[in-house]
Amino acid sequence: MSEELDNTIRENADGPKSATVDGQSVSQHSLRDQIEADRYLQSKKAMKGKGLGGIKRVRTSPPGTV
Repeated sequence: MSEELDNTIRENADGPKSATVDGQSVSQHSLRDQIEADRYLQSKKAMKGKGLGGIKRVRTSPPGTV
């Protein structure tokens, strides 16, 4: 999904912000909005696999025990 979004952002950055043909106009979200949306989606994806939010359980034993 990330590659598709990267390609979409690249295509939108290369194209015009708005266009008018036969009295109908079309505009797209600003590049800044697209980048913010990408960051939001990436942060959601990163947090999805973390489980406890970066907390790691470790078992310790005091020295001198057998």
